[in-house]
Amino acid sequence: MQPEASYGRMDALTARPLAELLTCPPDAGNLLTESAQSLNYEAGTVVFRQSEACQGLYLVVSGQFLRRTERMETRLSLGWARPGDLVELAATLGDGSHTYTMTAQTPGSVLLLPTYALNRAFQGYPPLRMKLLEELAREVSRAYYASRMNRVERTRRGGSAVELWEAAQKRHS
Repeated sequence: MQPEASYGRMDALTARPLAELLTCPPDAGNLLTESAQSLNYEAGTVVFRQSEACQGLYLVVSGQFLRRTERMETRLSLGWARPGDLVELAATLGDGSHTYTMTAQTPGSVLLLPTYALNRAFQGYPPLRMKLLEELAREVSRAYYASRMNRVERTRRGGSAVELWEAAQKRHS
């Protein structure tokens, strides 16, 4: 793949500015502004838990938050949520259940756009939902790209788990 093509693909995956994502007519904008809630958290406080009902879309304003999930009895760290990150697009636009647990690692705050207000804004201005769905698709693509790059890096450092296991078997034979 040409470096220019790779750069163009990554550019298409970059997160869109929040102002661009939430651009909407004044009625919908006013509804979201009036319903927004500022929530403060001390270090160690759980913001929300996996599988609980999602209250809305979260915007990290300050602090650092850790995202963790449990899948097939394995705990996985999904990384950090930092200021400017839009959190839980999948839960807000999907089935309404949190897909992971988010915990404050430092004192911080988030802005919550409640689900009821988002749904009313979507009814009044359907392109808003489409913009957020597009951002969710970019988020999924970024995660996939990062996992692929992680596999490439592991291979460069010594191979996949299967290759390492096969090499260990040969050494013990």
